[in-house]
Amino acid sequence: MADDPQRNFRSAYYEKVGFRGVEEKKSLEILLKDNPLDLEKLSTFSQRFPLPSMYRIHVWKVLLGILPPHSDSHSLVGGYRKEQYQDIVEALEVMRYINSSTPSTHIYLRMFQLEGQVLPRCSETLPPDDENEDFLAISRAMEEIVDDPVDCYWLIKSFINQFHTKFGDSLPHLPKSLEHYLSQEEPRLLNHLRSIGAMPQLPYSLWFKRCFAGCLPESSLQRVWDKVISGSCKILVFVALEILLSCKIKLMGNTRPEGVVKFLCNIPQENTDAIVTKAIDLWQKYCGNPNHVV
Repeated sequence: MADDPQRNFRSAYYEKVGFRGVEEKKSLEILLKDNPLDLEKLSTFSQRFPLPSMYRIHVWKVLLGILPPHSDSHSLVGGYRKEQYQDIVEALEVMRYINSSTPSTHIYLRMFQLEGQVLPRCSETLPPDDENEDFLAISRAMEEIVDDPVDCYWLIKSFINQFHTKFGDSLPHLPKSLEHYLSQEEPRLLNHLRSIGAMPQLPYSLWFKRCFAGCLPESSLQRVWDKVISGSCKILVFVALEILLSCKIKLMGNTRPEGVVKFLCNIPQENTDAIVTKAIDLWQKYCGNPNHVV
């Protein structure tokens, strides 16, 4: 589609006066009126633009398959999801896996295990292992984004299942991909991290298995998850890359790998929105920008 000069002028004006995204919001509202919803168009929109907060959870639920494309079925399916949630909770209570004092994130974990038929026996219940800790970290972050516990559980479950199904084979290659892009953007920093033995010890699990849950505040994190849910795990590489670039001076002054790791596991929270914005720019620079389909 040829560029519309009038539309481009309006977009530039809106951005200049602080209304960036006005037209994008209107475009999303048009997409959400389709019945059935076009998942490909919603994915493309989510890849190209940040989702407006008022529509984010709804779009996530559609893209993750929690709600079907047919809008007239949403209320019915939502009711089924709530009933299923309540049935699973009641079953866990009867089996004494959970009670009124169980933290909600641990309830979600037991629900996930029961549905996946990997619930340990009560007598064998051990402290969470690494995989369960990844689940709990994502659960804690999702709880900060989503108010309703029913929606929260279904989003956690569907996000984790989709992530492993779609991107499980790609995860082992993300550290190498990060190294490649760092060599393009800041070879001196890469050489420094290699020379002190820090590259193999970077917090890859925090970044790539937990999708930055527990690393970024939720206001920044949800913009990253927009891209992951709509089909890109490569965005995780560029968020990690931008963290390294933004913290270059601090990292270059650190000569011990454990110091680097400790710092990266607890990055300052005040400039994470800027980090995510720059990461998205880098992602689009190297991976291209999906065509806007509205």
